[in-house]
Amino acid sequence: MNASPFRHRFFQAFHRYASTASTAPYKESIRPQSHYDLFPSSLSSGPPPNGSFHIDPSSLRREFLQLQARAHPDRHQGADKAKAEAASARINDAYKTILNPLARARYLLSLRGVEMGEDESIAGSPSAVGGDMDTELLMEVMEVREDIEAAQSRAEIEEMKAANEERKRASEDKLDHLFRARDIEAARGETVRLGYWVNVGTALDGWEKVGDGRVSEHD
Repeated sequence: MNASPFRHRFFQAFHRYASTASTAPYKESIRPQSHYDLFPSSLSSGPPPNGSFHIDPSSLRREFLQLQARAHPDRHQGADKAKAEAASARINDAYKTILNPLARARYLLSLRGVEMGEDESIAGSPSAVGGDMDTELLMEVMEVREDIEAAQSRAEIEEMKAANEERKRASEDKLDHLFRARDIEAARGETVRLGYWVNVGTALDGWEKVGDGRVSEHD
Protein backbone atom coordinates (compact mmCIF):
# COMPACT_ATOMS: atom_id res chain seq x y z
CA MET A 1 0.00 0.00 0.00
CA ASN A 2 1.39 3.38 -0.97
CA ALA A 3 1.98 5.86 1.81
CA SER A 4 -0.34 8.85 1.90
CA PRO A 5 1.17 12.32 1.35
CA PHE A 6 0.44 13.16 5.00
CA ARG A 7 2.15 9.99 6.22
CA HIS A 8 5.19 10.73 4.10
CA ARG A 9 5.46 14.31 5.40
CA PHE A 10 4.82 13.21 9.00
CA PHE A 11 7.56 10.61 9.10
CA GLN A 12 9.95 12.84 7.15
CA ALA A 13 9.52 15.57 9.77
CA PHE A 14 9.77 13.09 12.62
CA HIS A 15 13.03 11.59 11.39
CA ARG A 16 14.56 15.04 10.94
CA TYR A 17 13.50 15.84 14.51
CA ALA A 18 14.81 12.57 15.95
CA SER A 19 18.19 13.00 14.30
CA THR A 20 18.76 16.57 15.49
CA ALA A 21 16.84 17.17 18.72
CA SER A 22 19.26 15.36 21.03
CA THR A 23 22.54 16.42 19.43
CA ALA A 24 22.16 19.70 17.57
CA PRO A 25 22.71 23.02 19.37
CA TYR A 26 19.83 25.45 19.64
CA LYS A 27 19.53 27.14 16.24
CA GLU A 28 16.40 28.89 15.16
CA SER A 29 17.13 28.02 11.50
CA ILE A 30 16.84 24.23 12.03
CA ARG A 31 13.34 22.79 11.62
CA PRO A 32 12.08 20.76 13.25
CA GLN A 33 14.50 21.33 16.11
CA SER A 34 12.56 20.87 19.32
CA HIS A 35 9.46 19.48 20.96
CA TYR A 36 7.72 22.70 19.98
CA ASP A 37 7.95 21.88 16.29
CA LEU A 38 5.72 18.86 16.79
CA PHE A 39 2.85 21.22 17.71
CA PRO A 40 2.77 23.83 14.92
CA SER A 41 -0.81 24.92 15.64
CA SER A 42 -0.84 25.39 19.42
CA LEU A 43 2.82 26.47 19.62
CA SER A 44 3.07 28.32 16.33
CA SER A 45 5.62 30.87 17.57
CA GLY A 46 7.96 28.16 18.81
CA PRO A 47 9.97 28.31 22.02
CA PRO A 48 11.20 31.54 23.61
CA PRO A 49 12.51 34.05 22.75
CA ASN A 50 10.16 34.12 19.73
CA GLY A 51 7.34 32.40 21.58
CA SER A 52 6.11 32.64 25.12
CA PHE A 53 7.07 30.42 28.02
CA HIS A 54 3.36 30.26 28.79
CA ILE A 55 1.17 27.82 26.87
CA ASP A 56 -2.53 27.17 26.34
CA PRO A 57 -2.99 23.68 27.85
CA SER A 58 -6.36 23.13 26.16
CA SER A 59 -5.05 23.95 22.69
CA LEU A 60 -1.95 21.86 23.26
CA ARG A 61 -4.02 18.86 24.35
CA ARG A 62 -6.30 19.12 21.31
CA GLU A 63 -3.34 19.10 18.95
CA PHE A 64 -1.68 16.31 20.93
CA LEU A 65 -4.76 14.10 20.59
CA GLN A 66 -4.95 14.84 16.86
CA LEU A 67 -1.29 13.93 16.38
CA GLN A 68 -1.60 10.77 18.43
CA ALA A 69 -4.64 9.71 16.41
CA ARG A 70 -2.71 10.14 13.17
CA ALA A 71 0.40 8.39 14.49
CA HIS A 72 -1.46 5.52 16.18
CA PRO A 73 0.35 2.28 15.27
CA ASP A 74 -2.94 0.55 14.45
CA ARG A 75 -3.35 2.91 11.52
CA HIS A 76 -0.08 1.82 9.92
CA GLN A 77 1.30 -1.39 8.50
CA GLY A 78 4.67 -3.00 7.98
CA ALA A 79 7.70 -0.78 8.46
CA ASP A 80 5.44 2.22 8.95
CA LYS A 81 3.99 0.61 12.08
CA ALA A 82 7.34 0.66 13.87
CA LYS A 83 7.90 4.24 12.76
CA ALA A 84 4.46 5.16 14.06
CA GLU A 85 5.22 3.61 17.45
CA ALA A 86 8.41 5.66 17.71
CA ALA A 87 6.61 8.81 16.57
CA SER A 88 3.79 8.24 19.06
CA ALA A 89 6.29 7.84 21.91
CA ARG A 90 8.12 11.02 20.87
CA ILE A 91 4.89 13.01 20.66
CA ASN A 92 3.85 11.78 24.09
CA ASP A 93 7.20 12.73 25.62
CA ALA A 94 7.10 16.17 24.00
CA TYR A 95 3.56 16.78 25.22
CA LYS A 96 4.29 15.80 28.82
CA THR A 97 7.45 17.92 28.86
CA ILE A 98 5.83 21.06 27.50
CA LEU A 99 2.65 20.69 29.57
CA ASN A 100 4.55 20.71 32.88
CA PRO A 101 6.00 24.18 33.66
CA LEU A 102 9.04 22.85 35.55
CA ALA A 103 9.83 20.22 32.93
CA ARG A 104 9.29 22.88 30.24
CA ALA A 105 11.76 25.24 31.88
CA ARG A 106 14.36 22.48 32.21
CA TYR A 107 13.84 21.53 28.58
CA LEU A 108 14.21 25.12 27.37
CA LEU A 109 17.45 25.37 29.33
CA SER A 110 18.67 22.17 27.70
CA LEU A 111 18.06 23.75 24.29
CA ARG A 112 20.56 26.41 25.35
CA GLY A 113 23.11 23.86 26.54
CA VAL A 114 22.23 24.03 30.24
CA GLU A 115 21.51 20.60 31.68
CA MET A 116 19.91 20.35 35.12
CA GLY A 117 19.68 17.14 37.11
CA GLU A 118 16.37 16.02 38.57
CA ASP A 119 17.53 16.73 42.13
CA GLU A 120 18.83 20.16 41.16
CA SER A 121 15.61 21.43 39.63
CA ILE A 122 12.98 19.53 41.61
CA ALA A 123 14.51 19.36 45.06
CA GLY A 124 16.14 22.70 44.36
CA SER A 125 19.81 23.41 44.56
CA PRO A 126 20.32 26.65 46.54
CA SER A 127 23.74 27.21 45.02
CA ALA A 128 22.13 27.48 41.59
CA VAL A 129 20.09 30.52 42.56
CA GLY A 130 22.99 32.70 43.52
CA GLY A 131 24.14 35.22 46.10
CA ASP A 132 21.90 36.62 48.80
CA MET A 133 18.89 35.06 47.11
CA ASP A 134 20.10 31.67 48.38
CA THR A 135 19.50 32.58 52.00
CA GLU A 136 16.32 34.52 51.27
CA LEU A 137 14.80 31.64 49.33
CA LEU A 138 15.82 29.02 51.86
CA MET A 139 14.37 31.05 54.71
CA GLU A 140 11.10 31.53 52.85
CA VAL A 141 10.84 27.82 52.06
CA MET A 142 11.66 26.89 55.66
CA GLU A 143 8.95 29.21 56.95
CA VAL A 144 6.39 27.70 54.59
CA ARG A 145 7.42 24.19 55.67
CA GLU A 146 7.06 25.16 59.32
CA ASP A 147 3.61 26.61 58.62
CA ILE A 148 2.57 23.33 56.99
CA GLU A 149 3.76 21.34 60.00
CA ALA A 150 1.94 23.69 62.37
CA ALA A 151 -1.34 23.71 60.43
CA GLN A 152 -4.36 22.62 62.46
CA SER A 153 -7.12 22.62 59.86
CA ARG A 154 -7.86 21.87 56.23
CA ALA A 155 -8.76 25.56 55.78
CA GLU A 156 -5.19 26.53 56.68
CA ILE A 157 -3.82 24.03 54.18
CA GLU A 158 -6.12 25.30 51.43
CA GLU A 159 -5.03 28.88 52.14
CA MET A 160 -1.39 27.84 51.88
CA LYS A 161 -2.12 26.01 48.63
CA ALA A 162 -3.60 29.17 47.14
CA ALA A 163 -0.54 31.17 48.23
CA ASN A 164 1.79 28.58 46.74
CA GLU A 165 -0.08 28.62 43.43
CA GLU A 166 0.55 32.37 43.34
CA ARG A 167 4.25 31.77 43.94
CA LYS A 168 4.40 29.29 41.07
CA ARG A 169 2.53 31.64 38.74
CA ALA A 170 4.92 34.48 39.65
CA SER A 171 7.89 32.22 38.95
CA GLU A 172 6.46 31.18 35.59
CA ASP A 173 5.87 34.83 34.68
CA LYS A 174 9.47 35.62 35.54
CA LEU A 175 10.68 32.68 33.46
CA ASP A 176 8.72 34.02 30.51
CA HIS A 177 10.50 37.37 30.87
CA LEU A 178 13.95 35.80 31.35
CA PHE A 179 13.72 33.41 28.42
CA ARG A 180 12.47 36.18 26.16
CA ALA A 181 15.37 38.35 27.34
CA ARG A 182 17.78 35.43 26.70
CA ASP A 183 19.01 35.67 30.29
CA ILE A 184 19.73 31.98 30.59
CA GLU A 185 21.72 32.06 33.84
CA ALA A 186 18.90 33.91 35.61
CA ALA A 187 16.38 31.52 34.05
CA ARG A 188 18.35 28.63 35.50
CA GLY A 189 18.14 30.16 38.97
CA GLU A 190 14.42 30.83 38.58
CA THR A 191 13.90 27.22 37.50
CA VAL A 192 15.46 26.13 40.79
CA ARG A 193 13.09 28.48 42.62
CA LEU A 194 10.11 27.03 40.77
CA GLY A 195 11.33 23.57 41.78
CA TYR A 196 11.11 24.56 45.43
CA TRP A 197 7.51 25.72 45.05
CA VAL A 198 6.60 22.55 43.16
CA ASN A 199 7.99 20.58 46.11
CA VAL A 200 6.01 22.70 48.56
CA GLY A 201 2.89 21.99 46.51
CA THR A 202 3.58 18.27 46.71
CA ALA A 203 3.96 18.52 50.49
CA LEU A 204 0.68 20.43 50.76
CA ASP A 205 -1.10 17.82 48.64
CA GLY A 206 0.26 15.12 50.93
CA TRP A 207 -1.25 16.45 54.13
CA GLU A 208 -4.63 15.44 55.47
CA LYS A 209 -6.70 16.18 58.55
CA VAL A 210 -6.66 13.42 61.19
CA GLY A 211 -8.97 12.64 64.05
CA ASP A 212 -7.33 14.74 66.75
CA GLY A 213 -7.76 17.90 64.67
CA ARG A 214 -4.16 18.16 63.55
CA VAL A 215 -2.86 17.75 60.03
CA SER A 216 -0.53 14.89 59.19
CA GLU A 217 1.43 13.90 56.09
CA HIS A 218 0.60 10.62 54.38
CA ASP A 219 2.59 8.56 51.87
